[in-house]
Amino acid sequence: MTLQATPLNAIHRALGARMVDFGGWDMPVSYGSQIEEHNAVRTDAGMFDVSHMCVVDLVGANTRTFLRGLLANNVDKLQTPGKALYSCMLDEKGGVIDDLIVYFFAEDRFRLVVNASTALGDIEWIRARNEATGSGVAITPRRADVAPEGTDALGIIAVQGPNARARVYAAFPSTQPADTLKPFNAVVVQDPAVGELMVARTGYTGEDGFELVVPAENVAGIWEKLQAAGVRPAGLGARDTLRLEAGMNLYGQDMDIETSPLDAGLAWTVDLQSERDFTGKAALVANGQRKSFLGLILRDKGVLRAHQKVITASGEGEITSGTFSPSLSLSVAFARLPKDIAPGDEVQVEIRDRKLAATVVKLPFVRNGKALVS
Repeated sequence: MTLQATPLNAIHRALGARMVDFGGWDMPVSYGSQIEEHNAVRTDAGMFDVSHMCVVDLVGANTRTFLRGLLANNVDKLQTPGKALYSCMLDEKGGVIDDLIVYFFAEDRFRLVVNASTALGDIEWIRARNEATGSGVAITPRRADVAPEGTDALGIIAVQGPNARARVYAAFPSTQPADTLKPFNAVVVQDPAVGELMVARTGYTGEDGFELVVPAENVAGIWEKLQAAGVRPAGLGARDTLRLEAGMNLYGQDMDIETSPLDAGLAWTVDLQSERDFTGKAALVANGQRKSFLGLILRDKGVLRAHQKVITASGEGEITSGTFSPSLSLSVAFARLPKDIAPGDEVQVEIRDRKLAATVVKLPFVRNGKALVS
């Protein structure tokens, strides 16, 4: 099978990256030391190629109304141009089709950024809902493999870390209007070398920084200028340890089409208070929350991994994501546990026929470079 390649593929290979098949995409897992890349993001600035994710533009007079019914979170929270919202998109049974970010730019213009592995199914689902509701929204994917002919493709670079924004400004003075951006907001600037450049103060690491949405034909030049400004390339390995420390879910591991967002620690992204209806709402109301989604810290020697069994006083649970945390020098995990299990409880994890001690904790483990657990 031929793997899909982002516009930065040749650069990754020239940098000596170890490449892997990531959901059908040829992606860098590291450029040498995964731990050094992780630490660069926690202490300075690192960047990730996330051009395998897919931008989808929605345009039309009924776009807000359409999104009210499509997403579990409430887009009526978006009233200021550039404001962003994290949400799940659900099926009728309340399962998570995908988690995504929606950006509001005008009443007739919104932008979604969806996951790479789910993009094709997402686009099909969104188009089907658009047709079923008669909303008349123009739906335009902007990734090269799915963009309509004649539509400019976009790439995405995530620059993360305590010095990330300063290094972006140094490389691209045109982004200075983003200096006043609050988290989960975006602005579109015009750069003399790049053209239109969307700068979003969002990320997947628990650190400050920007996600830059840029023309695909210019993304390589942007990467090179950022590297010259001192931003360290980082791969999927560091991205995974960073997001796990930060308590951020990964689609396909921590939630999926068979999982309710209420059982994946994502109740905060679901609006069940307003009268607004949305796909999956009836199922969520009928079923409620069935499981707790919490963190684990391993107290014995070993490494926590996905699918390991968790033994509690109230029954069994399961680890959904686990790793060794470079920031804490401990093994940590997310786990779906019996509903009455709470932070502070002691549990056991089955690892290779051994039962090892672990402590239940509230997520996240690390945020903005600071350990929140011990």
